[in-house]
Amino acid sequence: MAIFKGAGVAIVTPMYEDGKVNYDKLEELLEFQIANSTDAIIICGTTGESSTMTHGEHLKTIKFAIDKVNKRVPVIAGTGSNCTETAIMMSKEAASYGADALLVVTPYYNKATQKGLIAHYTAIAEAVPETPIIMYNVPSRTGCNIQPATAVALAKNVKNIVGIKAASGDLSQIATMMSMADGCIELYSGNDDQVLPILSLGGLGVISVLSNVAPKETHDMVMKFLEGDIKGAAEIQLKAIPLIHALFSEVNPIPVKAALNLMGKEAGPLRMPLTEMDDANKAVLAQAMKDFGIKLA
Repeated sequence: MAIFKGAGVAIVTPMYEDGKVNYDKLEELLEFQIANSTDAIIICGTTGESSTMTHGEHLKTIKFAIDKVNKRVPVIAGTGSNCTETAIMMSKEAASYGADALLVVTPYYNKATQKGLIAHYTAIAEAVPETPIIMYNVPSRTGCNIQPATAVALAKNVKNIVGIKAASGDLSQIATMMSMADGCIELYSGNDDQVLPILSLGGLGVISVLSNVAPKETHDMVMKFLEGDIKGAAEIQLKAIPLIHALFSEVNPIPVKAALNLMGKEAGPLRMPLTEMDDANKAVLAQAMKDFGIKLA
């Protein structure tokens, strides 16, 4: 059984002007997502600014999302760290709250060898043996790449390591991994501009930034593909490309928070070192949103 099929939103963490987490707005965003066919909620990932949260805030936000969603769709908690012991602690806590799965990024800054990645992921998985784990490969942020053989070895040898969020941008690497995997890896796109190519290699869906502002369209794109309407899926993917480019014109989640604020969703500010979006880029973003059919406040 796949953790989910379709579009999972890498949801932002709304904040008050003083930088505290705005749980009222988070609840509104969760309801907006569920009402618009999102297939899973990914809480406290990169887009949720987990890297500038305290452990206490991080865990409280995960628990809040799990409780509010209340099993209507799967909730996948971001619990990765560049410290294995910290990742184990976060993962055990999230599992105890009832997270449906965990999204665990590769160690960043200190990085790891492929041997180190196997040890890191195995230790985390063994600490939460009943909770499925999705590995998160995003070398542009972490400086650390899960090689195809490593991903396959982990999925084959560790029972609860079941999937990978592939955000390397390297379709050749992803194809190589899937050819070696023989069906043992649940594959999710980590790049909104590569959803269809990754689905064509056996992917089950996307963990998406775009879904924050266009949840129904992102869900429909994946479902059309999975149901055999390749042309319909491609139309949505290609129509979304200018908006996706605008959403990544500055470091994520700077633009997507700006986009939600333009929609009147009151996602609030960012925590430093992230800063507000440049006005020129914001104007391009607003136009791309309108062109895609998103109503601005």
